[in-house]
Amino acid sequence: MGRYRNPVLPGCHPDPSICRVGDDFYLVTSSFEYLPGLPIHTSTNLVDWSPLGHALHRPGQLDLSGLASSRGLYAPTIRHHDGTFFVVCTVVGPDDGSWSGRTGHFVVTARDAAGPWTDPVWIDGVGGFDPSLTFDGDRVWLVGTEPMAEPRWPGHTGVWLVELDPGSLQPLGAPAIIWEGAMLGAVWAEGPHLVPRPGGGWMLVAAEGGTARDHAVCVAYADSLEGPYVGDLANPRLSHRELGSVTPIASVGHADLVDDGAGRTWATVLATRLTDGADGLLGRQTHLVPVGWEDRRPLFAPGLGRVGEVVEAEGVPDQLPAAREFGDGFRKGRFDPAWNGVGRHPSEFAELVELASGEVVLSVSGGAEPASLGAQSFLGRRLPVADADVAVALEVPGPGVRAGLLVRTSELAHLELRLDDTGRVSCVLTAGRVPTVLAEARVAVGPDAIVELGLEIRGLALRASVDGSFFAEAELCALVPNPASGFVGVWVGPVAVGAPEDRVRVREVTISAR
Repeated sequence: MGRYRNPVLPGCHPDPSICRVGDDFYLVTSSFEYLPGLPIHTSTNLVDWSPLGHALHRPGQLDLSGLASSRGLYAPTIRHHDGTFFVVCTVVGPDDGSWSGRTGHFVVTARDAAGPWTDPVWIDGVGGFDPSLTFDGDRVWLVGTEPMAEPRWPGHTGVWLVELDPGSLQPLGAPAIIWEGAMLGAVWAEGPHLVPRPGGGWMLVAAEGGTARDHAVCVAYADSLEGPYVGDLANPRLSHRELGSVTPIASVGHADLVDDGAGRTWATVLATRLTDGADGLLGRQTHLVPVGWEDRRPLFAPGLGRVGEVVEAEGVPDQLPAAREFGDGFRKGRFDPAWNGVGRHPSEFAELVELASGEVVLSVSGGAEPASLGAQSFLGRRLPVADADVAVALEVPGPGVRAGLLVRTSELAHLELRLDDTGRVSCVLTAGRVPTVLAEARVAVGPDAIVELGLEIRGLALRASVDGSFFAEAELCALVPNPASGFVGVWVGPVAVGAPEDRVRVREVTISAR
């Protein structure tokens, strides 16, 4: 009997998909507009996870430049078959079709989950989102979701199934609708996965209700993979929708299942965390749920039926203590894989430079304004905890460029702590692309000046400091993920704004849990 804490993967890691190969587990999550994309984590015990890399790990694999926030890489699925790892995902563009990049489903493969991964193989002739691969002998199937051609209610979607050619991964026919949700009038039947059912046949696991407070996990059964699928009479099999705002864990859904090789089944699900009934900045995170079986039907969290904050379960060890430090002093001479860029890889605007003293610093070129869809120079990573101290030590930038820290939900909603060449430090909150200067301070500038900018984040309250002195306060309600600001959680890190030929040197970035 072991004890673990949820989330098992903190920070914005939604739509988790999981598979097992031997004694190792692999998990992939959505990354939307950020690159490198589709982070892959690995574990030997399901409760302690380590970053392994990304399925989209190099420039040239995929172009997301100019794409708005909360679009991009949606709901990947990871599977392993015949010695090869497969990740299937969808690039989702804006509804109005204004983005010129390629959208649709693609597959990347690798012999080793650490990479290298292939360039995308695009799947033609199939629309929608939330794809998942299923291997049945020598046959390959793709299941996904899209709005019904003739919807009977708002948000009416269908789960479709199509067979793929095993070599080309192209459809062998037209997709067939196999599921429209468990409830009459159910919105957004999505996130489907097909898994073998104990004793034979197949089980469809799908989300329902939208990826917010009404989110739920529903299942349906069929003797044949192609259906027909009949919903479980007790659907939804897992949800926190009826708990209201008093529960600390909400929006539970989007499950994927894995067997641990010892006769036990587990589910990864996304969920958000509430404080005083309100959503925070972290967005949707990955949680782990034990699954039992009774009469060939799944029991999520048997005897409880809820996703627990602290879980005791057979088959896992006691979880290691949670990490407290997440920063980067660049002393290893390489980027931590947790760092991302908006629509482009960090290597396209940042590099590690060794000074004459032997010190390794981060050199960042100027980029577009954080409120734009241009080529931004923001080196961000997921905010891992609700209460954190974030700091950056940097040299005073030259004329025409500014640098600092960015707390980013989207181009619509963010907070920037900025330093310019005159020594002016500004705390600027942007909501709906409208910036508001909350406070300003001054620091002395000189040829060797190093300035430390700091952010103390406590839930939705923030204090900003320069060289250890607080000078600004802010409420971050505008940055909470929602349909207006974007539904992706917060990223934090250094940012530079200016011409590409202008560069800023960053000495250190620290993120500490409090």
